[in-house]
Amino acid sequence: MVGVELSGLTLGLERPRFLLAGAGAVAVLWALIWYNARGTASERSRRLFFAVRVVTVALIVVGAAGPYTVQSAETLGDPRVNLLVDRSDSTNVSPQRADQLATAIEDTGLPVTTTTIANDDSSPVGEGIAANLQENGSVVVVSDGRVTEGRSLQEVSELARSLNASVSVVSPEASETERYVTLNGPSKTSVGVESAFLVSVGGVEVDSPATVTVDVDGEQVFEGTVANASDAREFSYTFEETGTHRVTARVESDDEFDQNDVFRKTVRAVERPKILYVSQRSYPLEDYLEQVYDVETTSEVPSDLSPYYAVVVQDMPASQAGDVDALQEFVIDGNGLLVVGGPNSFENGGYEGTSLASMLPVTTGEGTGQSTNIVLAVDVSGSADSGMRVQKAVALSALEQLGDQNDVGIVGFNYRAYSVADLQPLGPNREVLSDRVRRLQAGGATDIAAGLRGAGKMLGDDPGTIILISDGQDRPDEAVSYASQLRAEGQRVITIGAGQRVNENTLRTIAQTSGGSYFRATQTNRLNILFGGAQSYEGEGLVVVDPNNFVTSGVELTANPGSTNDVSIRRGANFLVASDDGTPAVATWRYGLGRVGTITTYAADGSLDGLLSRPDSLLVTKSTNYVIGDPERKATGIVAISDTRVGSPTTVTYRGSERPAAADVSFRQVGEETYRATATPDEAGYHEVLDAAYAANYREEYAAFGPDPALETLVEATGGREFSATQANEIAEFTREESRRVRSVRTDWTWLALALALALFSLDVIYRRVQVRRSSSAGEGGLT
Repeated sequence: MVGVELSGLTLGLERPRFLLAGAGAVAVLWALIWYNARGTASERSRRLFFAVRVVTVALIVVGAAGPYTVQSAETLGDPRVNLLVDRSDSTNVSPQRADQLATAIEDTGLPVTTTTIANDDSSPVGEGIAANLQENGSVVVVSDGRVTEGRSLQEVSELARSLNASVSVVSPEASETERYVTLNGPSKTSVGVESAFLVSVGGVEVDSPATVTVDVDGEQVFEGTVANASDAREFSYTFEETGTHRVTARVESDDEFDQNDVFRKTVRAVERPKILYVSQRSYPLEDYLEQVYDVETTSEVPSDLSPYYAVVVQDMPASQAGDVDALQEFVIDGNGLLVVGGPNSFENGGYEGTSLASMLPVTTGEGTGQSTNIVLAVDVSGSADSGMRVQKAVALSALEQLGDQNDVGIVGFNYRAYSVADLQPLGPNREVLSDRVRRLQAGGATDIAAGLRGAGKMLGDDPGTIILISDGQDRPDEAVSYASQLRAEGQRVITIGAGQRVNENTLRTIAQTSGGSYFRATQTNRLNILFGGAQSYEGEGLVVVDPNNFVTSGVELTANPGSTNDVSIRRGANFLVASDDGTPAVATWRYGLGRVGTITTYAADGSLDGLLSRPDSLLVTKSTNYVIGDPERKATGIVAISDTRVGSPTTVTYRGSERPAAADVSFRQVGEETYRATATPDEAGYHEVLDAAYAANYREEYAAFGPDPALETLVEATGGREFSATQANEIAEFTREESRRVRSVRTDWTWLALALALALFSLDVIYRRVQVRRSSSAGEGGLT
């Protein structure tokens, strides 16, 4: 898409690449008319025929290129208030004033159309708004904005902007007390291992703490008072028997709804997964692992690894590791490997060029300083306008963290991408690139996928990294799909959340899909670790590079063993933790069907030192759990069934030699000895499939109350207003203004170009037919 602005009128082409076909078409015409020309047509007739055909082809090519204009125009209309009313249960905690508001608006002289967009326990608010949007129109939504199904408010915002429609909101203020309880914790654990749970209470108009109790299989294990969601309480429990256990939380509350006063959760306790610990010395890690797993110890890898879920190798030279071929096959088949460093491993253990090294997410050698291609994709859309100063500051900070050895380009994007600066060596051009960032201006709708496409085009076929700087206010589907394509092409996306309201879920999903990481605006120093250059990073102790990975989420690092093996990250691996000089300390990746992790930091005595003490020990546990994967993958019978909500389906996975038969569900084969079924509960409680239990909790409708913050973003993005239920006059006045306001109106002229081409061609044919009839011979009539 290209365009040029002339005196307030923007002329553009939607598909400019079609213009390239014009030159080829003219060449073909010339060849047909002039090359080796014979016949009775005169020179003048051929020139006229050629000119008319060139103009006709030109009009067709321009039509195919999608000509359009965008200009400011005042839209006139019949002012009418379109009132979209949410009557779902979650709004019952607020006074129902929609009907009174409609009457008050009509008293001002404006007609009101009232449409109900949500009822009872279903809140497809986004779908309701989208169905009532009209080009250049406006709607007033009376809702708390709590969407439980259908389109999100972010998707509605994009649709409204494309239609030049505004969305205003009347958010009801809660006046009734309403509490709901939730319970978080593992869905699967090992027998004899302490598991942590978090119970919390949310709600509105809560002025005093509430008593919460939790029981496991009918026996109370916790009682305490919880004031609100920020006052969550943690407790631990150890399951001593295998099987599915029922954990139930209850809150005592006299409020509007009672179905959300109980939250149910199932926890499947399995036998401790069996792992093999391989080392030639006795390290404390062995004792630590024995507290959580069923551990066998050996001094080298044996040829038979079938009993184990994972192998942990600590401080072993490659030449003494044992049967590495068996280990390699073990991992490829879907099992795990964790290699822990030390003074006798990696660069000191002769790993380079060995089969053991080929499985690892790191290689021996200098850990930083690799040159790469990087494109900064900066969001300059309208949703970023109010936070543009922050966007620029984050972009400049990111640029500052990158090492001189990298090639860097810049793309700005709103609903389309703009090349701000082509890829060029950062060292001699740092100030020029910084100046280009400072000059960025905001405006237009948001299309993150367009920004990624523009950045991907700048990278071309070369591997590289896109650093996406955005507030994430866009529908994620297309961007996530393109991120997956980038990953297949050897390019990853690192997303940085910047702006006043950041949609972290969208940005995190885009990053994870591409194999990259998500950082907050305050975490741009992580880029220095990844791209800053050799020894450019100077930190204090270990630092989490990617806090969103399974291994590092929730991890707090206070220990610093002091030494780190000299390694570097392989392309496609996950760089999770860095040492104080930026060298990779923890990394993971997938190898075949299996999982591999490395911990390359160690103390002077070769141990993990403080990493085995709380809170740091969580990093070691989660690293081990990552490589183990599913502790029931070798089991048969029901191996997975997730908790769900009433009316929402859950997937049941069964592993066995024959398709199971169940009364309420139908299993289908999805793999070798693997079958799946779908179950949808119609009431809250514990349900069973083939003697395996799962929990069905209250509907999403009763899990959030009060205005959703996404409403404010929707209003700002579409040029609407926020009103209270008493501002009927203000709503009427705003509606009148909206009916006569200047908007950017886009007109597509494809039809005109094609119509002119058809008319010209028809006139030419008619003219030549008439000439033939008038002529005494076909030669005098010209070309026919």
